[in-house]
Amino acid sequence: MAPELDIEVLVAYAPLARQVREIALRLPAGATVAQALEASGLAALYPELDLAQVAVGVWGRKAARSQVLRSRDRVEVYRALRVDPKVARRERFTSQGKGRTGLFAKKRAGARSGY
Repeated sequence: MAPELDIEVLVAYAPLARQVREIALRLPAGATVAQALEASGLAALYPELDLAQVAVGVWGRKAARSQVLRSRDRVEVYRALRVDPKVARRERFTSQGKGRTGLFAKKRAGARSGY
């Protein structure tokens, strides 16, 4: 089997919820995540995005910028969380009330508490 001269990768970024920007690229074999980010042009499309500091991954797994890409890899650019997930869950639980959520939401008639 002959070695590949070019690889096809996809760079994905979601600037807002439910808005995904995908950019298909053809790069030389041996290209890295950093090279894919530079070739994608995301820095020009989204000036507020600092590609040197933002977290990136390949197929949902965190990746270093020096990671070599393979054909059909999906490079994902992650945006910062606005709210800590633990804090959001705690606030949701407080607003809904502890009696209506979780394991104790449905009680059988005559059952002991917690069963």
